[in-house]
Amino acid sequence: MVDKVDKRDRAPIFRARLAEAMAGRKVSQAALARLTGVDRSTVSALLQPGTRLPNAQLAADCALALGISADWLLGLSGRPEPIADLLAASLSLTEAPRALIDERIFGWHQEAAGYKIRHVPATLPDMLKTRAIVEWEYAPQLGRTEEQAIGAFEDRLKWMRGAGSDYEIAVPVHELAAFATGSGYYEGLSPDLRLQQLRHLMTLCDQLYPSLRLCLFDARRLFSAPITVFGPLLAVIYLGRHYLAFRDSARVETITQHFDFLVREAEVGARGIVGHLQGLCDRVR
Repeated sequence: MVDKVDKRDRAPIFRARLAEAMAGRKVSQAALARLTGVDRSTVSALLQPGTRLPNAQLAADCALALGISADWLLGLSGRPEPIADLLAASLSLTEAPRALIDERIFGWHQEAAGYKIRHVPATLPDMLKTRAIVEWEYAPQLGRTEEQAIGAFEDRLKWMRGAGSDYEIAVPVHELAAFATGSGYYEGLSPDLRLQQLRHLMTLCDQLYPSLRLCLFDARRLFSAPITVFGPLLAVIYLGRHYLAFRDSARVETITQHFDFLVREAEVGARGIVGHLQGLCDRVR
């Protein structure tokens, strides 16, 4: 946020920023006059101490000619980039391959090493799956031999668990219920593999708490798309074929608040998750 500036101080700010932008882009007074359609004497006057602010049209023309933000030029913004450039830098749409090893996701984890990672997965969290569940779920998409791909996946998980990041994961209650009963997405998955996975979750949640916290929210009351928030740096929404990634602090904070609300309103908190998982083990048949 930019501090409020007295209107008497805006003219000196304008002069200083105009001179800075012209010097940075190597634009002379004569060149700026041509680009804005005014006399050179008008541009020269803009740079002289004591000159009042120009009219809005001339200020906008100067900003456009120099490729900067008019708000910044007038002291209303702390960033010189035009708003379109800021949006392009803060928002990106990238492909999300259906693959066991997603290089983009792993790169984001590396970038956020040491920060808290908040995650709402599309199914069960990949980093908490047993090898057998990984094989069942991803076998059709493995580009390399299955053994090589899963081995690389396990190496990445090992790195993530040693990166110093805390992981807080929120999953809909119905997702684990469907997994335990082998219904919906998990239809056809054998009871032995489901039971093994639930016990694996129990072990991880018990041994890794509080660096790993898993909670369950009621999707009938609170809905969430699959998201990951990489500390204060980045928030990503999973759309299926694409990731929608935000880097501007306001949107990262908004998505962080959404996640934290899921945790606060969770039906099963991190401290009660092991007992809940034990109850789900009893439903496996």
